[in-house]
Amino acid sequence: MRAKRLEREQAIDLRKMGLSFSEIQAKVPVSQASLSLWLRAVELQPCHRQRLAERKRIGQRLAAQTVHDQKLTRVASTLSQAEQEAKEFLSSLDMLWVIGTVLYWAEGTKVKEWTPHGRVIFTNMDPEMIRLVRSWLLRYCSVGSESLDYALYIHPDADIAEAQQYWLRHLGLPQTRLRTYFKRPNPSPRRKHVGRTYYGTMRITVRSSSLLSHRITGWIHAVVSHCGVV
Repeated sequence: MRAKRLEREQAIDLRKMGLSFSEIQAKVPVSQASLSLWLRAVELQPCHRQRLAERKRIGQRLAAQTVHDQKLTRVASTLSQAEQEAKEFLSSLDMLWVIGTVLYWAEGTKVKEWTPHGRVIFTNMDPEMIRLVRSWLLRYCSVGSESLDYALYIHPDADIAEAQQYWLRHLGLPQTRLRTYFKRPNPSPRRKHVGRTYYGTMRITVRSSSLLSHRITGWIHAVVSHCGVV
């Protein structure tokens, strides 16, 4: 009990000097709960509060920088591995991989400097192309079918019910897997996708696919290099 009392007195003295809990624990090895109980009545001087607030801000910046650096390391590793994977696919003349990669390059969402955490998203009006890219995602991208979200984007003056059934039928989906979003009305007569053959645009999104988007970027770079494009 005497040792505990001495620890308590030492912790209070250190707190009055403006030390943080972690700094106190480095000198007085007791639990966070004990410090909270012992120090809750200790008033800090304004200069001490300012120091602790600045220390917290520095800690947060360092933690954020650490997370950022770890992210860059994972991305660099993913890109390197992806380029090696791509060389194997190209050498084996795997046509589905090549076509899927090129289609995604053309119609998929790309990694950009201002959206480094973007997801894998593919959008098109052709159900055969959607099915092909879906097969590519499932076969080569380690994506499970339950990780795919389907969204129909369509003008509100279209036959919504018919369009929904069209996509559900072509993609073999239950009604619960399809979400529908309305595009902004476009009265322009230049719009060709109207009438009975207009079924809107389908978007496939892969959940939690930030690193996958970088992996696909590595594949695309490898295809460009393989084709000798500079």
